[in-house]
Amino acid sequence: MSSLSAETRIVHVQAPHKGQRLDVFLSAQDPDRSRSQYKKWIEAGHILVNGARVKPGYVVQPGDEIAVQAMERSGAGDLVPEPMPLEVLFEDDDLIVVNKPAGLVVHPGAGHERGTLVHGLLAHCPRLASQGAPLRPGIVHRLDQETSGVLVVAKSDGAYLDLIEQFKGREVRKTYCAFVYGRFREPCGELRTKIGRHPKDRKKMAVVERLGKEAVTFWRVRRAWLDLVSLLEVRILTGRTHQIRVHCHAMNRPVVGDETYGGGMRRAQRLPNPAVRAAVLAHVHRTMLHAWRLSLKHPRTGKDLHVEAPLPQDFLDLEAALQEAVQEGFVWERL
Repeated sequence: MSSLSAETRIVHVQAPHKGQRLDVFLSAQDPDRSRSQYKKWIEAGHILVNGARVKPGYVVQPGDEIAVQAMERSGAGDLVPEPMPLEVLFEDDDLIVVNKPAGLVVHPGAGHERGTLVHGLLAHCPRLASQGAPLRPGIVHRLDQETSGVLVVAKSDGAYLDLIEQFKGREVRKTYCAFVYGRFREPCGELRTKIGRHPKDRKKMAVVERLGKEAVTFWRVRRAWLDLVSLLEVRILTGRTHQIRVHCHAMNRPVVGDETYGGGMRRAQRLPNPAVRAAVLAHVHRTMLHAWRLSLKHPRTGKDLHVEAPLPQDFLDLEAALQEAVQEGFVWERL
């Protein structure tokens, strides 16, 4: 586990702050840390009011003495930096944006204690934001292991908090490219549903009617090969787990290569066109989903930041193979 050090400071409540929740009051005094972070510390007993443990919703009163034992990492702990090739798309003192390759896990977790993007980032820039879970310094969003493309990581705590709010406020514009099975009747469209845990397979997500969270996906067709495979440009307004994969599955247009949501090798083997089938089987070795563009406000300057990760080689190879496979029957659209 990561080693922790504690620094205790004393905060006295003044009359103007009477009636505020404890976690709200503390986060307002410390712009580098979020309310949720203080809530966790209060629940863990690292913050005492007048010498006693209280709940995060405790209402502060003038004269209250609050002892804040802020737990900070005293180093990387188990996060040993591991040099690895990184394609850096943008970097400054506040954030770093990389083009994550397919197959690379973003942060440590069960079965992935070493060799993650976080380990590589620590070798590239030893200072990442201390906010986030102990093994996820600076991580404000993530991409699935098989998904490639643009990923932003905070290097300062101020940038972390600002980016988290931008993602929560749906201010970050996220655009993906995906190969999917089938052809669409319309050139573009949108899907608005709720997404939650699959009722039977808890490792999967699904479109649900109850107990889910709103998920909004916009799509448009970039190219189509007969009625067999399409290349989509997809923008997600929300960021639910597996959102694009689940929504494509719900439209009966699963992402090519997605074994979890109906786009795996069995689907490829059922393609009626032998040439197209051979192209897919030869060139698809992962879920064909790529985070293409990311647009946000720079957390320090407030200026618009637009970053793009070019389509990876396996996308280009599949596109060329499909084009060759259908030859004269090739139909393409650029809308």
